[in-house]
Order: sequence, then C-alpha cells, then structure tokens
Amino acid sequence: MLDFTVTFGITVINLVILFFILKAILFKPVSKFMEARAAKIQNDIDSAAKDKERAKQLLEQYEMKLKNAQAEAEAIIKEARKQAAEQADKIIAEGKKKEEGIIANANRQIEAEYKAAFALFKAEAAGLVIAASSRLLQRDLNQEDSSRFVKFLLQELAAGVADAAHASSKD
Repeated sequence: MLDFTVTFGITVINLVILFFILKAILFKPVSKFMEARAAKIQNDIDSAAKDKERAKQLLEQYEMKLKNAQAEAEAIIKEARKQAAEQADKIIAEGKKKEEGIIANANRQIEAEYKAAFALFKAEAAGLVIAASSRLLQRDLNQEDSSRFVKFLLQELAAGVADAAHASSKD
C-alpha cells in the first residue's frame, strides 16, 4: 500500500518550492515574452492593415491618374486629328486655287491664241477672197470694193464660227 514517509513529504515540499521558483523565474518571463510577442503581432497586423489601406488609396489615385492621362491623350489625339483635317482642307483649298489659276491662265492663253489664229485666218481669208474675186471678175477691185467685200465675208465667216462654237458648246 501506500507508505508515507518523510521522503514523500520532502518531495512534495520540493515540488511546491520548485513550482514557485519556476513560476517566478520561468513562467513570468515566458508570459511577458508571449504578451510582448502577441502585442508585436497585433502591431504588425494593424500596420499591415494600414499599409493595405494606404496601398488601396494609392491604387485608386494611380487609376484616377491613368484615367485622366488616357482622357488627356484622347483629347490630344482628337485635337491633332482636327488640326490635321484643317491642314488638309487648307492644302486642298490652296490646290484648288492653284488649279483654278492654272485653268484660267490656260483659258486666257487659248483665247489669245484663238484670237491670233483667227486674225491670221481673217487676213489670209481676205487675201484669198480678193484673189478669187478678182479672178472671177477678171479685174482688179479697187480699195473700196475690196473693203466692202471683205467685211461682208468676215461677217458671214464670224457668224459661221459663232454658230459652230455655239453648237460645240452644247455638245
């Protein structure tokens, strides 16, 4: 059975003393260490939450800046396209102006050449008419008869040319 001797009493007393010594030396420092560790972990968690919130705010700011930058880029592109279209319209207008000038100049040259050719034709026609008329009449025409006959033929010729020009413009 159980035998309670003095050794047993001393062992119990040793255990109680050991418990208080360990409590004073080991449990209190370990408890303090665990509390400090728990406080540090809680601080780290709180700091991480703050950092996460700050990172979220920075992300929102960057996204807003990105949207603004995209909107600004679109506005710049739109303005550049508008300026390019205006420049193209200006170049086209200048080209049309030059084209109209060239056409007007060509028309003036054609008209001048036409008038010169017509004057030459009138002079040659007048000479041919006088020569033909004098052969027909077997006599030389005087200056007055020549002038009258030439005027008549030129009027007829001009009427024929005008009719031909009028007919060709209808085509």
